[in-house]
Formats: sequence, structure tokens, C-alpha cells
Amino acid sequence: MMKTLAQERRQRLAVAMRESGIDLLLLYGNAWQADYLRYGADFGILEGHGIALIATDGAAELYLDSAVEAERAEAEAPLVRVHFAPDIARAVGARLDRLAGQRLAAAPRRFLPHYLADPARGFALDDATALVDTLLMHKSESEIAAVRRAAQIADEAYEVFLHSVRPGRRQFEIVADVEAYLRRRGCPDNFMIIGSGGKDVLGMTPPSERRIAPGDLVTTELTPAVDGYFAQICRTLVVGPATHAQQRAFAVFVEALEEGIAAIRPQARAADVARAENDVFRKYDLGQYTTSQWTRVRGHGMGLFADSKPHLLEDVNTGLEPGMTLIVHPNTYHPEAGYMVLGDAVLVTERGSEVLCRTPRRLFEVAA
Repeated sequence: MMKTLAQERRQRLAVAMRESGIDLLLLYGNAWQADYLRYGADFGILEGHGIALIATDGAAELYLDSAVEAERAEAEAPLVRVHFAPDIARAVGARLDRLAGQRLAAAPRRFLPHYLADPARGFALDDATALVDTLLMHKSESEIAAVRRAAQIADEAYEVFLHSVRPGRRQFEIVADVEAYLRRRGCPDNFMIIGSGGKDVLGMTPPSERRIAPGDLVTTELTPAVDGYFAQICRTLVVGPATHAQQRAFAVFVEALEEGIAAIRPQARAADVARAENDVFRKYDLGQYTTSQWTRVRGHGMGLFADSKPHLLEDVNTGLEPGMTLIVHPNTYHPEAGYMVLGDAVLVTERGSEVLCRTPRRLFEVAA
């Protein structure tokens, strides 16, 4: 499956390049923003910086400034010519200097080392970020199948999370249980954050040594990947019986998630989904908790990156089209209960949307 997906992506990329008149495309990546690089080079970078050069005939070269990563790429990306280059910008620049007369482009261009983007260079790099974004957002059937499998594993991993939360356990022990399960399932990639406590907790973070206590709200954003494609689930639980205030608060999140998903359809905009979620909070005089002071986004795209375009915000007018995969999550603070999360992976379809997560949308309770 990995080779099939990689070859399919490379073919789609080559077609898009030819249609845009691009002769050679630079794809930049680092440990955080790795999806552009992975799309063309089929290599998930873990440290340092990488630049892939993709030609319209499908030939690919990969420059890495980490010797360890270069060695790993030799084994994991056999169809790509790998170069170890401690000064990656100048190594790539020297390669481009030999390509006079060809049209060169880069994505994401804004992340390139200044040396390569400097107008003083003897070559010009057009911005192809939008071209590659389109490919990243619009999934093929094979890519959608990978996201579906990731969503199924996310559901299963949340069951493990539920059974791991007990008073006295530390956050990192709970996350370690989930990571061990995912590794056993052959899933090495997972972006996961957690929160636990009362109304003093304002969000989620990487796991700490904090111990779970009776009465805690425990939240998580769990994002495993299959064949490099991520799917996410967000849920909240209570250690012990939930209070009436917690139940009332969580009902707002359920309503907001349902309204957000109902707004998803072809030709709708990312802003429409965000507004549908936020309007529920406004209806209950909680509109201030939809602002950037309390929450970052109301969801986002998923695929070769756990947090990709389009971001679901009221000022993002990206149109939704069949084949896009999203996480819709009205995660924010509630003044009566604390920080709560609820989110499902969703596929945009010809008729509207398909929810890929199967975990019930309820405020879970575990024994105190």
C-alpha cells in the first residue's frame, strides 16, 4: 500500500506540474511541517530539514541535513536519490544553478531557507504552495481508505485510553498505554495531547507527571496515522460521576459538533462550518469562548499532516469539496465546567458528509 500510494501521489504531482508549466518542484519539510515533503518524496522526516526536488518525469532527489535521516531515507525511500548535505540550502542552490532556462517552483515557499528565496540567486522560485495544497486537501480513493483505517484505529485507541484512566495514574503513563497499543497495531505515528483537572485547566498539552484525581475532567486529542495519513478523535471523560453542570456544559459541545457537521457539503466554505459551531455557543451566551483567547481553530484538515488546511475559522473561505477529510472539534473552555473537547473525523462527500469516527458523543465516566 505504501508504494502504491507513493506512486499515485507522484503521478498526480507530475500531472499538476505539467499543467502549470513547472519543470522542477522543490518541496520543503521539517519535523513539524512534513506533509509537502512526504507528498513528493514519500519520506516522513523526524529531525532537521529536508528538500525534495521533483521532476515532471517522476524522478526525485532528497536533500537532508541530518546524517541519521539520510541513512534512514536510503532504506525507507528506495526510489528517491538521497543526498546528505549539512548546508542544505547551498547544496540545493548549487543544484539549481545548473538548471538555467527551466521554470522552478517551491512549496511551501515561505518556509524555504532565505538563501534559496533570495532574489540575488541566479534562479527564481515561483510559489507553488497553492498547487500542492490542492493535492493535499483533495484525497484520492486510496488516500481516503488510509484515513478511514486511521479513524477506526483512533476509535480503538480511545477505548484503550478509557480503560487506562484511573486515579493515581500519571498522564504520561496513560499516553504510554495508548502508544504501546498503536505500536502493536503497526501504527508508529500518533499526535496526542491530554488535559486533566478542574476549571483551572485551560487546554491540553503533551503528557506530564500530573496524577489523575477523582472529579477530574480528562480530555484528549488522539491522532494516529496509517500509511502516513492521520485521523483524529477528541473526547472528554470524568473520573467519577459527572455533575449536572458538567452534563449541561457538554450538551453545548454535542450540539455545536452536530451543527458543524451538518454545515459540511460541497461548495460550503470552511467559514460556514466554524460559524455553525460558534453560533451554538453564542446562543448560550458563550460566544467569548469561541475567540482566539480561548481556542485556536474549530477544526482543520487531515491527511499527511495532523493539522493541515483548511482550518475551520470564520475568516477562512476555502471551499469544501468531495474528497476532503476534516476533523470538526468545537474544543474550548466552558466557565461552569472547564476545558472540554469533542471532535470527529469527517469526509466531505457528494451529498454532504460522512462521519468516520464511531465512538459515542457522550461525556464518559470512569470509576473514581
